[in-house]
Amino acid sequence: MTDELRDLYLSNKQQRRTWQRFVTERGIPNFNANEIDVIEETVGLFNDEDELVGTGSITNHVIKYVAVCDKGTDSKGARFNRIIAELEGRLIRKGQSHYFVFTKPEYVASFSYVGFKPLSTSEYGALLEKGTPNIQTFVEKVPHYGGTKASIVMNANPFTLGHRYLVEQASKENDHVYIFVVNQDVSLFTIAERFNLVKQGVVDLDNVDVINGQEYMVSYLSFSSYFIKNADDVIKYQTTLDARLFRDGIAKPLNITKRYVGTEPLSHTTAIYNETLQTELQPSVQLIEIDRKQFEMTHVISATTVRSAIERGDEMLYQQLVPPTTKQFIDKHLDLLQERIEGGKKVNGN
Repeated sequence: MTDELRDLYLSNKQQRRTWQRFVTERGIPNFNANEIDVIEETVGLFNDEDELVGTGSITNHVIKYVAVCDKGTDSKGARFNRIIAELEGRLIRKGQSHYFVFTKPEYVASFSYVGFKPLSTSEYGALLEKGTPNIQTFVEKVPHYGGTKASIVMNANPFTLGHRYLVEQASKENDHVYIFVVNQDVSLFTIAERFNLVKQGVVDLDNVDVINGQEYMVSYLSFSSYFIKNADDVIKYQTTLDARLFRDGIAKPLNITKRYVGTEPLSHTTAIYNETLQTELQPSVQLIEIDRKQFEMTHVISATTVRSAIERGDEMLYQQLVPPTTKQFIDKHLDLLQERIEGGKKVNGN
């Protein structure tokens, strides 16, 4: 008796129904379009009776939706190992030598057995990685300093006077500050644009380093959550996983003892994120909340307001909210930025 590997095409209604029923029976309940639509490849393992007994999928460099049934086999774990080996082979053939998996906490041991290293675990889910370069490589490339070290994680979409104010406070109160720029290309401003605007905006601050966050400083909202059904649990899982990854994988080896954030009066989700950071980072990393910088005495400066002003072509508004380097970029590329918005890039959100 030999199981057979085949490609599954989720665009095929019959194959999708079979696949969805199988993974649902194994405790994977979330079929949000944000999770499904980005799947690039799905494999299925079929037994001699043409029953689906294993599956797994790939999105970019993430393995997801892994589910197996050991019915009809005496070798527990063999089907899981075969699915993972097939997905890893496909990733390697695509040039991916480093990849991640999001899974339930109870499956961490299974993935660890085939070489994955846990990065962060919560009661709802876990993140693991395999291959090189890995998180140790990332940390080794970050400049190391003595003295007190603080950090800021920002999307900077784009870099505003509010971001600048936060950096200034951290710079005054610490020997060195790391700014980790979120490395996720779903914003109005590209990764390269955001990174360069941050660097230009703090070039006069000698004790500040701007670091590309790579895979380890992504938006917590991008963490896969297909194995969690409750929306509140999804937010808790994503924010906790992100906070613990930063605390244990980044702050500890770099001896970062403070993380600065702005107070969040506008976004309920970001406010929850700040609360999670407060709980998860301390006592090893002190969370310092700075009141958001205001303009016209009553309104906090936000990147969302800047993007809305770009959409309307309101130069008078956005020039009040951004440093000269960001203003110069927006002025020069206003037509391009408006084209991106018309093409579907979001003005709201991060």
